[in-house]
Parts: sequence; C-alpha cells; structure tokens
Amino acid sequence: MLIKIYPENPNEKVIQQVVDVLTKGGIIIYPTDTVYGMGCDISNSKAIEKICKIRGIKPEKANFSFICYDLSHISDFTRQIDNETYRVIKKALPGPFTFIFNANKNVPKLLSSNKKTVGIRVPDNTIARSIVKMLGNPIISTSIHDDDEIMEYSTDPELIHEKYEDIVDLVIDGGYGDNEPSTIVDCSEGEFEIIRQGKGDLDQFL
Repeated sequence: MLIKIYPENPNEKVIQQVVDVLTKGGIIIYPTDTVYGMGCDISNSKAIEKICKIRGIKPEKANFSFICYDLSHISDFTRQIDNETYRVIKKALPGPFTFIFNANKNVPKLLSSNKKTVGIRVPDNTIARSIVKMLGNPIISTSIHDDDEIMEYSTDPELIHEKYEDIVDLVIDGGYGDNEPSTIVDCSEGEFEIIRQGKGDLDQFL
C-alpha cells in the first residue's frame, strides 16, 4: 500500500493509519530529512526479526537507528549523557545526524545481546516525527539502499513502492528523498568522533 502524506502538514488520520500498521507488527517505509528508511515499532520483536530477514542480517549484528520524536526519548535508551554532549545534541537535533551513545537495559534484548551502544536519530522531518509521537515510542530504522550503481539510496517513493510493495506493509510517499545519509557521530567515549560524514555538519554546533 502506498499513501501520500504532505510533510508541511501531515494529516492526523493518515498518521493514525500508519501507527495502526506499526502497532500490529507491520513494516513501513517512510521519509526522513535524509534518505528513506524502513522501520517498525521498537517494542515488537517479531517485526524487528522481519526487517532483519528482509535485510539479510542477524538481529544481534544489525546497526539499526532509533527514530525518536525529541530528546526526551533519548534518555530512555542511553546511559547518562554529560552536559557538554547534551548541549551539542540539543542544538543539532532535530537534524541529519545519528548519535551513538552507550545503551542501557531498555534497548530491546533482541538487538543488545552483543551490543553496548545505540544509534539515536531525531530527524528534521514532520512525517517521521509525527508517526513516532502518535505511536508513543521510537521506531527502529534502516536506510533504503538502491541497486543502481550511481545512486546509493532510493529517492523516488513510487519506485520504492514498486520494489517493496510485496515485502513491506506500507510505503509513505512524502516526496522525493535525499541521496545523502545522516552524519554518524560516536559519543560513547565522551568525545565527538565522526564515523561517517553525511548531510549534517557537526562543526557548526561545537
């Protein structure tokens, strides 16, 4: 199923339709402020396993991000963040960054058996954040890659739907996506270490 949601003013009834799919263990593809992502409800282990199967990876080896509505969600899944780190992420988020923190015991056991860190995202995209806000907890996310040799990420929601309509439960058309992923910043050691330079420029917030 392909549904259109306008990022400037997401329709609440349509957002509820997406949330209903998630609460029933469904998989969705949705826009962010960078590339399109595939996600599910963080509390549904069967849905997480389904995404891992689609991606051909084991849950304990998956590097999924947690899409959060705001900073209040971050403390639910991370150990204590020092004041300097919090000051920077407060300025940088919502934005095109994935911040890696030390994980706490609330991270789903399915994902945390061998992992001590967690990637957190608060995308600057009203569709993604509206879904998370209405759902009441984060969604797990992995980027949608393209088979094209030139384009690393899929940007056209209609083409994404053609490819995934029999694999996922719902594809959201929120307009063309970006072809540049988020900047990944590791904060787990107390410093800001750029693991992958993407769309976000962290220097302006330091």
